[in-house]
Amino acid sequence: MITFILNNEIIKTSLPSGFVLLDFIRKHQRLTGTKEGCREGDCGACTVLVGELRDGEVKYKTVNSCLFPLGDAHLKHIVTIEGLNLDQMNYLQAKFVELGGTQCGFCTPGFIVSAMGYFLTQENYRNDDAIQFVAGNICRCTGYAGIKRALSSTIEYLNSSIEKTNGKTKKTFEELIRIGFVPDYFSSIPQKLKALQLEEKTLSESSKIFVSGGTDVYVQRWDELVDKNVSLISLKEEFKGIKQVNDEIFIGGATTISEIEESDLIHSIIPELKDYLKLFGSKPIRNRATVAGNIVNASPIGDMTNILLALDSTVHLTNGNGKRTIQLRKFFLEYKKLDKNEDELIQSVSFKVPKKKYLINFEKISRRTFLDIASVNSTFFGYIENDSFEEISITAGGVSPIPLYLQKASNYLRNKKINVETISKAIEVALSEISPISDARGSAEYKKLLLRQLLLAHFEKFFPDLISKELVLSEEGLL
Repeated sequence: MITFILNNEIIKTSLPSGFVLLDFIRKHQRLTGTKEGCREGDCGACTVLVGELRDGEVKYKTVNSCLFPLGDAHLKHIVTIEGLNLDQMNYLQAKFVELGGTQCGFCTPGFIVSAMGYFLTQENYRNDDAIQFVAGNICRCTGYAGIKRALSSTIEYLNSSIEKTNGKTKKTFEELIRIGFVPDYFSSIPQKLKALQLEEKTLSESSKIFVSGGTDVYVQRWDELVDKNVSLISLKEEFKGIKQVNDEIFIGGATTISEIEESDLIHSIIPELKDYLKLFGSKPIRNRATVAGNIVNASPIGDMTNILLALDSTVHLTNGNGKRTIQLRKFFLEYKKLDKNEDELIQSVSFKVPKKKYLINFEKISRRTFLDIASVNSTFFGYIENDSFEEISITAGGVSPIPLYLQKASNYLRNKKINVETISKAIEVALSEISPISDARGSAEYKKLLLRQLLLAHFEKFFPDLISKELVLSEEGLL
């Protein structure tokens, strides 16, 4: 039995755990404010809030309900647009109306829920951050100017209305309820979830169909899952978390991209990663997409996989009875084929803690800068010493049937002096390793050109004077 709180109502259902939350909300509960748009997590019309009890507090995040298995709602608080309504419109809703943030209205519930997710989860309110939170929502009527005005006005209102203690703003649910920003029932949710956890058992999982975040598999095969029970990796604590063991960082297979993005440990080790991961889909997608899911999907253009390849990561597999490890660079055999048995799951991925003085850069070309899959991507990681390259790793995506570690180019650079000739030759070697094909994201020739430009971008970041002065491009290639 799947048990959870939907807005302010306790729900118990025996529907399959693989059933889609969006369909349950609309068809079984008749809460039609949550809209069905693309059904691929791209438009944001179906956005809901998911609250989970942690250390006595409910932590919320935004998700695309069209890609969310119903079983993952077990013992959680699901909030739709109806669950945010007061006796009248809340302040944010009223500002959307007043300042022209709503046009046809179809996308508006998703924008409201995403924005509320921002206001419920962030310590400090800033316009740019709020806009990033609704970046996964699309308004085809182009009402963005009004939406920005509504967000800005709400930020000003909250910053001026919420009480401060010792100079710090009290962003508690009690305070948001006091000023009439969220409904009163939010204050009772922690106790209700605690009671449910005492009454209900962990969701029974006997299925051999495994789902991690669902952001890939529910796009590709949702019709095969909706009438089946599935085993949800996201519910398994042993597959979660980020920790350091000696000189290695371990990331659980069910750890989400957002959790990596927000990890203090990761930030202390590789602070640049936070900015790179902003290119990985929208916030609701990052809230669900997992490390293991990104790897086993085996897309040649997976962003997280591309970075982990450059870090020379190790994959830790388990089948419940035994464990084994394999280097990520050896994990991909051919297109969509992995060195993994059917009963094996990725429990974690690990990589060595980088030395203090390292070089890292991630580059990605896509039709949109954000919220899009790459045409070509690339990561550079390594060290320099005495004006020479040392332990260099370069990866490339979108130019091979598998996520590609550019072994020849990386080997060529090691222990070479940093100069124009070395860089030119390394790019030449890299281009000899790839085998791009023409598809919807560009011709083979175009992808080859893109990779060359990304490789140049790496070197330009690290050695701008060298590149800008002495390395140029012609129509025929490098001079």
